[in-house]
Amino acid sequence: MTAVLGDTPVRPAHSVSAARLRFRGLGRSFGPHRVLRDIDLVVEPGELVAILGASGSGKSTLLRIAGGLDRASSGDVLIDEDPVVGIDDRVAIGFQEPRLLPWRSVAENIALGLPRSLPRPERAARIAGLLDLIGLTDFADHRPRQISGGMAQRTSLARALARRPGVLLLDEPFGALDALTRLRMQDLLLSVLAEAPTTTLLVTHDVDEALQLADRVIVLGSDPEAPGARIQQSLTVPGDRPRDRGSARLAEMRAQLLGALGIDRHAH
Repeated sequence: MTAVLGDTPVRPAHSVSAARLRFRGLGRSFGPHRVLRDIDLVVEPGELVAILGASGSGKSTLLRIAGGLDRASSGDVLIDEDPVVGIDDRVAIGFQEPRLLPWRSVAENIALGLPRSLPRPERAARIAGLLDLIGLTDFADHRPRQISGGMAQRTSLARALARRPGVLLLDEPFGALDALTRLRMQDLLLSVLAEAPTTTLLVTHDVDEALQLADRVIVLGSDPEAPGARIQQSLTVPGDRPRDRGSARLAEMRAQLLGALGIDRHAH
């Protein structure tokens, strides 16, 4: 199978062994301020789960704990039933900003995600495969200032996939892009994951993005009587991807999710 991005074929660069990600009784406090509490969630191998919630609801904190960038105050995170303790080679993280090194080329930025022990011939082959996967082979030698925001985000995605992670964590990866580029990047992500299935946890503020990409959508929220966000709603999104953005069923789910987020869809 060969996916297509525009007129550029997107071919599989490698196979990924998707892992099982599990949050068990997870909580996080910063001093007296409780951010997360009693998070129990399993993301099955190859599943894409989107996390929604108001600003400050702990979405990014949850992602950082899963990536070993922060520690839980209670509970734990498991990958294939092994505890996550600090940075884990099985996990890759993509952020809202591409965070490319300006003095390195596109290919060199992708190479930063490779294991250091990888032999040079295999490094070159893997970089070439990833460039092909994201449709940027002809831009391998360009510096970040010479490419568009969408291309930079593609490079960031390839860097995250470079070491063949079992779990991919994405924190608002398309939030800084214009609307059209954002839609194209959503389609690219689906193409990449179809070719190299990876367990994916996506943090987003965009309800439509969550419904387009995810197998399940989780809503984080808190009750006034119980500080700290927890899972308030979990919805399974029906239908194969890519989905019809104008689907009546998705429109119903959109209204349901907006209601769970406390947003009046008729408000101006």
